[in-house]
Amino acid sequence: MDAQALDAAFTAGEEDALAQVIDRYGQPLLRYCHHILCDYHEAQDAVQITFCKAYTHRRRFQSGTNLSAWLYRLAYTTCVDLLRRRKKQLFVPPAAPAEDPDYIGPELRKALLALTAEERALIFGRVMEERSYEELSQMLGKSEATLRKRYERARGKLARLLTEQEGSL
Repeated sequence: MDAQALDAAFTAGEEDALAQVIDRYGQPLLRYCHHILCDYHEAQDAVQITFCKAYTHRRRFQSGTNLSAWLYRLAYTTCVDLLRRRKKQLFVPPAAPAEDPDYIGPELRKALLALTAEERALIFGRVMEERSYEELSQMLGKSEATLRKRYERARGKLARLLTEQEGSL
């Protein structure tokens, strides 16, 4: 099914379309959420919540817009909500599971956790998914120029954090 037909079928609430949307965007959204949350199992929850929100609010999706960008925006807000909830909890965030299927090393995990969720989303979008600033602008609802500058700052911050960690070893 082509993108426009899938968008229309999804908006209409067809079960088949939901399955195709999950097949098409499930893994990329999981990687995206994992790199924002730095926790694989929490990322799985975030993706499930994202698809539930998407299906529940499918009538809000405007035909002719980018379904991928809409899903990534939902995933981003879901991750931010989970991070806020995590921050309110009294215990330390969970350590990395021993058998993390999308393993992030402890040094990189520590440095990434020092960044904000938006900074992690920008770095992941630009580096891992090789997204343009135009795509990121649609996903995050900010101008391309703003994202370009924030990415530059986030990249520098991440480099500094990694260098500091290397120096302390």
